[in-house]
Amino acid sequence: DDKEVVAEIMARCFFPALVTTIPWEGFHFVGHEIRITEAMDCYGAVVWPSALVLCYFLETNVKQYNMVDKNVIEIGAGTGLISIVASLLGAHVTATDLPELLGNLQYNISRNTKMKCKHLPQVKELSWGIALDKNFPRSSNNFDYILAADVVYAHPFLEELLITFDHLCKEATIILWVMKFRLEKENKFVDRFKELFDLEEISSFPSLNIKLYKAMKKNR
Repeated sequence: DDKEVVAEIMARCFFPALVTTIPWEGFHFVGHEIRITEAMDCYGAVVWPSALVLCYFLETNVKQYNMVDKNVIEIGAGTGLISIVASLLGAHVTATDLPELLGNLQYNISRNTKMKCKHLPQVKELSWGIALDKNFPRSSNNFDYILAADVVYAHPFLEELLITFDHLCKEATIILWVMKFRLEKENKFVDRFKELFDLEEISSFPSLNIKLYKAMKKNR
């Protein structure tokens, strides 16, 4: 039964007591109050439960998955909540997403990490499968962790997403990936993913239909 832990995760979220000119949603992680502005006109700029699950996991598993001074990249960063939490935990973070999401992403990251983090996070454009060698050359990809939440859903870029995971991964890179299962496509992607990566299910939240995975490259 996951109800207690799910209630604890969801309790990290709060809303402003008063109506504000720019609407925001609040979150309590790593001893900080994080304020996130969502863009309601696109999926990528909304905080989904998968993001809360990954933030909670990072905060409550700091001994096993220590972020301090680690090189971390988040793909499909959206509002930036996960990247903010990783930064507050001491990581060197690169938050990435599509060009149209970068303005809101940069805004959220700047307002929540300035003067609070050991390393100031970077925001970079990353369109899955596009110009990877140019923008993220393999020779300089030294990521200890790749973070991803809800990057698999009914979009036509699943093969490009797989290529991107593969491109950013070195032998020692750990992928922490949270996924909400909605359609058969998700199961098919997991099967494809397992062809390239060793996949381990760390946690499952049946009431949310969410699973948390750890993955590393095969044949490393």
